[in-house]
Amino acid sequence: MSTDKYLEDIKEIKSLMNKSTRFISLSGMSGVMAGIYALIGSAIGNTIIKNAQRSGQRDTLDRLFSTAWDQNPSLQILVVAFAVLVMAVVTAFLLTKAKAAKHNQKVWTKPSIRLVIHFMVPLTIGAFFTLALLQYNLIGLVAPAMLVFYGLACINAAQYTLGTVRYLGLSCAILGLINTQFIGYGLYFWAAGFGICHIIYGAVMYHKYDK
Repeated sequence: MSTDKYLEDIKEIKSLMNKSTRFISLSGMSGVMAGIYALIGSAIGNTIIKNAQRSGQRDTLDRLFSTAWDQNPSLQILVVAFAVLVMAVVTAFLLTKAKAAKHNQKVWTKPSIRLVIHFMVPLTIGAFFTLALLQYNLIGLVAPAMLVFYGLACINAAQYTLGTVRYLGLSCAILGLINTQFIGYGLYFWAAGFGICHIIYGAVMYHKYDK
């Protein structure tokens, strides 16, 4: 048997092993779109903050659901963040489903379920930790905490999907740690992590795995 045949067999075996242990249908374009959504959301959030400052509005976190919408910048930003999250999740699901169908693969498999579980555990812990920060009015640490825990979630889930996700997680976690030393600039770090990093790594994943 020729060397080329051996190499081809090894490549095929490696591909089969990856398919059985990793969910490789994750769409790179969904990362790009999530980054775009995050940048748009950051721009809207910055506008809300600037308008609140010009009108002399103070933070209304302690009166989040008892203050009028037009006088409640915290609620406005919360709604924008939730909208960004929903659009990112829906887009990721639809594009990943389309990619899986293209390669005759199922979306819900053992590797994909493991991926979701390992991603959600650190993210859920981070969500409760963030709520605790809000409870004690430590608003300046909210953005860093979100970046750090999201990064840890990506790192934890990377073993069940494409390796590029690990580097996305590291980038977000590092940005979150740096943000702890620059309190008050959370929106910019949020845009850099959830926006720019997603676009960069999503583009890399798209060119490397989707084409």
